[in-house]
Parts: sequence; structure tokens; C-alpha cells
Amino acid sequence: MERVDVSILGRDYSLACQPAEKETLLAAVRHVDQRMLGVKGSGKVSSNERIAVMAAIQIAGELLSMRAPDGPLGNVAVGDFKRRMDDMNALLDQVVVPVVQEQS
Repeated sequence: MERVDVSILGRDYSLACQPAEKETLLAAVRHVDQRMLGVKGSGKVSSNERIAVMAAIQIAGELLSMRAPDGPLGNVAVGDFKRRMDDMNALLDQVVVPVVQEQS
């Protein structure tokens, strides 16, 4: 593990990561810091905790709206895919659980 010192919203943090993951970690830190600075700059939110929550919501929204690359799931948003998988799992639970209970 490698120690990486970073700054987010003016606060210093010491993080650990594998050397091969360092660039990705630094890119993530820059993205989080930019989002938090943007929320802070809006002037609508003042506490660091609320700034972090608002930035996390924005980043989660970005992630869930990302589209899959070309292929069988092309043009499907990650959030839509997750919802579809959750729906399928719920349907399977409705069918599989009663069958398993009957066999017991």
C-alpha cells in the first residue's frame, strides 16, 4: 500500500491505495473536491457536512445516469440497469422462496 496525501475542500487527508490505483484515486479526489467547491460556491449550503452530502448526491446522480458502452446493454443507464436487476431479483424471490419452503 502507498500513502497518498490529498486535500478536499481545504482539509488534508492521508489515504492508502495500491500503487496501480493511485492515478484513479487522485482523479476521484479531484472530482469530489471540484463538486464540493461548486456546492460551496453556490452559497446555498454552508456546513462542510451538508456540502459533502450534496456533492455525493450529485456524483451518485452522475453515476446512475451513465450509459453503458456499445453492446447488449448499450444505451442503458446504470441506474436503470440496477432497477431492472432489483425487479428481477424480487420476482425470483417471489417464485423461488415458496418453492424452497414447499420442499422443506
